[in-house]
Amino acid sequence: MPHGPLNLMTDIDGLSIGHATDLTLGSGVTVILFDEPATASGTVLGGAPGGRDVTLLDPSMTVQQVDAFVLSGGSAFGLDAAGGVQSGLRAAGRGFAVGSVRVPIVPQAILMDLLNGGAKDWGLHAPYRDLGYQAYHNAARGAFPLGTVGAGTGATTANFKGGIGSASAVSSSGHTIAALVAVNAMGSVVVGDGPHFWAAPFEEEEEFGGLGQPAHVSAENRAMRIKGLRLTATTIGTVVTDCALSKAELHRLSLSAHDGLARAVLPAHLPLDGDTMFSASTGKRQSNGAADLMELCHLATLVTARAIARGVFEAVALPYADAQPAWRDRWG
Repeated sequence: MPHGPLNLMTDIDGLSIGHATDLTLGSGVTVILFDEPATASGTVLGGAPGGRDVTLLDPSMTVQQVDAFVLSGGSAFGLDAAGGVQSGLRAAGRGFAVGSVRVPIVPQAILMDLLNGGAKDWGLHAPYRDLGYQAYHNAARGAFPLGTVGAGTGATTANFKGGIGSASAVSSSGHTIAALVAVNAMGSVVVGDGPHFWAAPFEEEEEFGGLGQPAHVSAENRAMRIKGLRLTATTIGTVVTDCALSKAELHRLSLSAHDGLARAVLPAHLPLDGDTMFSASTGKRQSNGAADLMELCHLATLVTARAIARGVFEAVALPYADAQPAWRDRWG
């Protein structure tokens, strides 16, 4: 399956990606910034979500477009990050027109990374608004780092360090679709204790090691592996395409992205996960109808699964004594 030249979300024209990373805090923020308002939707399938302006993404709600998406660590404290992005957008004159004012539309999802060993005693106000503002100003086109950066800085999984991952694909009609995911799953991204990834059947060009699938998956390797009482869970992300889709069609696309999450993480969508997937269209290319939508749903599954595996593959351990090891620490 062909992908874009970077195999990243920035293969899609009309958007940029910005990270703000604080290794001392052990957390960070990632922004997906659209050049122009993008039609958007999303779905929440985890049992313990945290978000801001997520309800407006329902197809029945009035607002159709967003200016940016924000992914953040910090659990509920991290919800301040969208305010920082709004500040940058407001200064640029962006936002939904309400009379004589403009209100930037910035839905956000957060993940729980408060127990990963970072310096979380930040005083009166959490630092996430400033991190959001920094991520906004760091947003750029072109290649961007994966792994222990942005919203993936403090992310973990059941057995290896989590992180930010991204992947893209090009449809038979020439539409580009890409995923960007912060992998902080309650479950595991690898078969057993590794090194093979559950997403291995969908890998392109050895993007997460090229190890393929194990010859046999034993009952022991299928057994549930979760974080237990650490409770630092939730995988959050976004799929974006340049194909012009309606809000209702994008809602369907976000559900297909969750299919990719469930193919890359075992188990997924647990009661203590807040698994959330946003979706958006820049509308740069016209749709040919149902056939395009169905193929894009298929590709949304694949790019999400690949992005999740890449997020863990690219991650490095945080610089703390008892930090969770990275996949690379064990498997090279």
